[in-house]
Amino acid sequence: MHIDSFFFIDLAVIALYFVSVVYVGLKFGEQENNLEDFSLGGRSIPWWAVLASIIAAETSAATFLGAPGEGYGLVSYAYLQIAIGTVIGRIIVAYLFIKPFFDYNVYSVYEFLKVRFGEGTRSAASATFLVTRVLASGARLYVAAIVLAVAFVLLTGSTPTAAQQLAVYLSSIIFITLITALYTCVGGIKAVVWTDCIQSTVMFGGALAAIGVLIASINGGLATVTNFYNTQSIPFIILGTDEHSTLWVNIKKILSSEYTIYAALIGSTFTTLATHGTDQDMVQRMLTATDYKKSRLSLVLSGLADLPIGFVFLTIGILLHLYYQMNPDPSLPHKNTEVFAYFILTKMPVGLRGLLVAGIFATCMGSLSAALNALATSYTRDFYQPAQKIQDDLKTVAAARKFTFIFAILMIVVASATAYFVIHHPNSRIIPIVLGIFGYTYGSLLGVFLLGLLTKTRGSDQGNFIAMIAGAIVVALLTGLPNQMRQSIGLAPIEALKSIPVIEFPWRIMFGSLTTLAVGLMFKTPADKQAQSLESSSERAAA
Repeated sequence: MHIDSFFFIDLAVIALYFVSVVYVGLKFGEQENNLEDFSLGGRSIPWWAVLASIIAAETSAATFLGAPGEGYGLVSYAYLQIAIGTVIGRIIVAYLFIKPFFDYNVYSVYEFLKVRFGEGTRSAASATFLVTRVLASGARLYVAAIVLAVAFVLLTGSTPTAAQQLAVYLSSIIFITLITALYTCVGGIKAVVWTDCIQSTVMFGGALAAIGVLIASINGGLATVTNFYNTQSIPFIILGTDEHSTLWVNIKKILSSEYTIYAALIGSTFTTLATHGTDQDMVQRMLTATDYKKSRLSLVLSGLADLPIGFVFLTIGILLHLYYQMNPDPSLPHKNTEVFAYFILTKMPVGLRGLLVAGIFATCMGSLSAALNALATSYTRDFYQPAQKIQDDLKTVAAARKFTFIFAILMIVVASATAYFVIHHPNSRIIPIVLGIFGYTYGSLLGVFLLGLLTKTRGSDQGNFIAMIAGAIVVALLTGLPNQMRQSIGLAPIEALKSIPVIEFPWRIMFGSLTTLAVGLMFKTPADKQAQSLESSSERAAA
């Protein structure tokens, strides 16, 4: 099967999208004269733009293709349960985390930890963010290239070799990253936020259009779809327990399941506390609002928006399942994450097809631009500026722009490695991979922040370092990582570790953060840091 000649019209739509995004991004270039402008937009961004930016950042290409893949493969809305915890988590972040960050006037969220504990804790937390964000964003970056991999098959009429697939992925990864790095480097956070507004509109508009086309393409239209929903048992809530099993067996079942109501209410809440309260990538855009109240509003509304957004993308997957049940296609990709991309390229009308492809690129670029700006800001503020003792505004902004491109290169490397892994492990599911990366490190990060926010006299640089290591070790043990690594190099697993319950990705951050918090509580904050924190609190109260 080959793509029709009207594909050039779609290319024009995609090109128009890229031109618009780059134009808007570069428009802000001459306005970034200091790090506050580059990183925080002068704290002048309206709340609704911050809201759109948060949505664009968290709705990555992994969601755009991965969520329909989950709906298509599982024929279930169970993944939507996670959104319950994201709403709860955001409300907690809004009323526990945001105000102190505004009060301390931080550029990097890890500056709060310096005031509360010391330079060592800030460096450890910032380094954790830098490494984790590069790995996680790099892993998500590769997903946008899926549409080009599917297009390659359609254009050539043949199944590509592993080498050809990798070449397609690399070309797309490099192109998207360099374009995004360009306008992010020049325009800073303002470019990120305002291009995010375009990208979130394109993304959600394209998704709604896909649902309309799917319903129209199914024999019998809306009546058939309605009948399918009425006759099929499509779960929204999954308990993950068995009334005939013991309590301990049920607990192990819950912890080893990805999507249950318990993971949604508890695991997802802790995950959201980490991703939206301690991740510079997400918090930085909240700090661009005019005050903490506007920031709170944007954050809470973004959580509520997750429900309809998740519902739309899962509905696309379920409708794809129904469509291809009624219209079998021997050329249908075997990977669930590629099915939506295949439908876009083969069944979407001209113009809308281009809009949907642009939507995939939009979701990728929205999350990528924010990550690049956050990485550059965190490294510049937490490491480069203190080490070089630079006070000149123009030199600081120049350094941040340089680091934007350095981190872009690192992400290309990670994305390429991810593509190589998925090509050779075709049954891999994207969302668990992407979300799972955070679980090993962000629990420790959240635990330290909770220690600083919930207590006044507990925790120290040395104690926090020990606590963060302990949190990471506990997560590694509970995920069976030591035995997995031993088996990967041909060694026999450690028998003693086999009895430890293995937890799935929604629970990793909870166990990591609670372990870190518990260990951190054993150490007392030094008297000089307590005095400094009290002095800072007094200054904030006076202000």
